[in-house]
Parts: sequence; C-alpha cells; structure tokens
Amino acid sequence: MTKSDLQKKQLPDSPGVYFFLGPRKRILYIGKATSLKNRVRSYFASDIKDKRSPLIEKMVAEATAIECTETDSVLEALILETNLIRTHKPLYNTRSKDDKSYNHLIITNEEWPRVLVVRGKDLTAEYHEKDIKYHFGPFPSGTLFREALKIVRRLFQFYDTVKPVGEERNKMVKGRIDFNRQIGLYPSEQSKSEYQKTIRHIRLFFEGKKHQIIRELEREMMELAKVERFEEAQVLKKRLFALTHIQDIALMKDDSRVYRDEKRVRIEAYDIAHLMGSHMVGVMTVVESGEPKKSEYRKFKIKTLEDANDTAALKEILTRRLAHPEWPLPQIIVIDGGVAQKNAAEFILKKHAMVIPVVAVVKNDKHKPERLIGQARLLEVHQHAVLLANAESHRFAIAFHRDKRSSALRS
Repeated sequence: MTKSDLQKKQLPDSPGVYFFLGPRKRILYIGKATSLKNRVRSYFASDIKDKRSPLIEKMVAEATAIECTETDSVLEALILETNLIRTHKPLYNTRSKDDKSYNHLIITNEEWPRVLVVRGKDLTAEYHEKDIKYHFGPFPSGTLFREALKIVRRLFQFYDTVKPVGEERNKMVKGRIDFNRQIGLYPSEQSKSEYQKTIRHIRLFFEGKKHQIIRELEREMMELAKVERFEEAQVLKKRLFALTHIQDIALMKDDSRVYRDEKRVRIEAYDIAHLMGSHMVGVMTVVESGEPKKSEYRKFKIKTLEDANDTAALKEILTRRLAHPEWPLPQIIVIDGGVAQKNAAEFILKKHAMVIPVVAVVKNDKHKPERLIGQARLLEVHQHAVLLANAESHRFAIAFHRDKRSSALRS
C-alpha cells in the first residue's frame, strides 16, 4: 500500500482501532490511536523503517487496505485493541520474547471478587483456572495500563487486596480497607448483590460493552426516579455522566512519539476578578487546537460570596460549569493560582466523578507567570496553549469585572 492509496481513504480524526489488511482481507496488524487519521498517516512517513522497524515497513508494503473502528475514548481503544489482538493474533503484532512480563487483568472467583493486575509469569504460578472468573489481556504497555486502571477506578469501585476480602489477619489490614473506603477507592458498605453488579459492569467494560452498561444504568435510574428515590438516582446520574465523558488525556501519549501536535485538545481556563471582594466575577475561556475559541467563553457572576475568597469562587463557577453537559468537556483545565486553587478545582471534579488534569499557573508580584503546577509531560506538550488560555482568562475576567463595576456606578 502506498501514500497515494492512503489519500483516497477518509479516516476520522478521533480515537479508535485500525486494521492493516492483506489479500483476502487477512488481518496483518491491529493498532490503537488517539487520532486514527494522524496515526495511520504516520505509517507512510519516509523514515518509518527507522522510527518503527523493518518488519512494520514490510507490513505496510504488503497491506492492500486499511479499515478502522471508532471508539468514544482512548481508554476504550486500548481495551478493544487488546481484545482483538487476542482473538485474531495478527501476523505482525509480534509479541516480544519477554511477554511473560506483560500485565493481565483478572477478576477472582470469590465471594467478594477482587480485580487484580498479574504479570504473565505469575498467572499460572499463583492462580489455578478455578480461581479466575474473568481474564483480560495481556496489556504490553505497563505504564499505559496503569494510567488506564486509574480511570477505570474512577468509574467503578473494586477490591484489589492481597488476600481475599474477609480474610484479613490483623486490624492494620482491616484499617487499610476502611481507609480506602473513606477516600473512595474501595466500595462503601453495600450488599453482595450490589457489588456483584459492579463486577459485572467491570467485566462488560473490559469486553467493550460500555453502551450496554449505560442502557442498564439509565433504566435503573428511571425506575428509582419513579418511586421518588431521588438521591440514589442522582448517584447513578453521576456514574452515567462519568461513563459518557471519559477523560483520558494521560493515555494520549503513545501517538506523540510519531505525530505530536495539539489537535483535538480542548483547554478551559478559569479566573476570578474582584476589588477587595466587591463585584466578584469569574470567567471561563477556551483554547482548542492551540487557538482561542471566543464564541465559547463564559461569564459568571459570583452568587454565593460576599467577601473575597478566590478558592470558594472557583468552586462555585466550576460547579455551575459542570451543570452544563451540553458544553463539550475539556481535556485540560487551567486555573490562575497555586496549590490551593488546584486542590479546589480537583475537589469539584472528584465530586462530579470527573478525571480531568488540572494545571495551576503561579504568578509573581507583577502578575506574570512564574511556574506551572501539573503533570510534567502534559506541560511539555501543551505549555504554549496553557499559557495562552490563562492569559485569555485573566484578560477576559478583568474586562468583565470593569464592566460590572462601571454598571454599578452608573446605576
């Protein structure tokens, strides 16, 4: 297959899984992508032999067609890729000789099933077939898989204790379980039937059946609302929101080795403006693909505060912003301030079961950016866009505050 053949193919600029096909539609290679369009394009670079390998260069030459399947997120692309490779065993998806070090995910066959990550070499040594209820993998990239599990953990609370639940030998181990309940990692006290339902949903998710989970949760939420159990219905609503708005910027790094840009990344920046607590306002600005998107800027009059309190004001505007599911969600949130403001933003996101990285822009006494607080790799790739979004939010907030103050003086 040649570059000119590729140009005839309309590939989407979205996450998913791609297939290189040979004669008689034999699957030669399966891969995942943050952007199917950009990732597939990278295989037709002149230096593909050096960037990837002679084997991959040979695979591209043998391919006669490319097909793809879009997914809602990079996390789902990672899971789908793993399942398809395990099913089809494509010729060019060669495993290294050290594949026993790859990670597998197992769900134990116990009264309270545990969700465990196990190395290939330990799978048969430590577990019998009867001990394993469900098995997924292998996942070759350990770093990527760990990031994926962090996202899954936000969606579903599960046990991953060393010993089966209920077999804790001392108070210290039991204390760790209780602590993990308090911080939201382990399930809160609940019935076995509820936990079995959670385990079933984890299994469906790793089978690539997210939409089946969504349908079940929607049906259950409607039934709860009919009998006026609104608090329980609200819990399901938050879970649905998290499932349908999976944020996985941490999983987008794989493509950056071959094709790095800022396409498809939406950054929202927030800032507060006031004069000693009076006429307090907040704003949201948007930078998408490295450019300001002024049609999506938003203004907020602070309603819950009388005195100056920037962190409380930030919590208010983020809460009000997240009450608009019709607005596209960002991949990065930028706030003006330091650790306190970053913690405040992360608190609101966690409350809404959202996993979105937050970057804080710390200013000096001349209100110029001095340093950034956030994920190092994310800042390396998106520093320019982060600073642009922050500058826009500061400018927009000051202008809004001045307008509000002028209107108050005229009235």
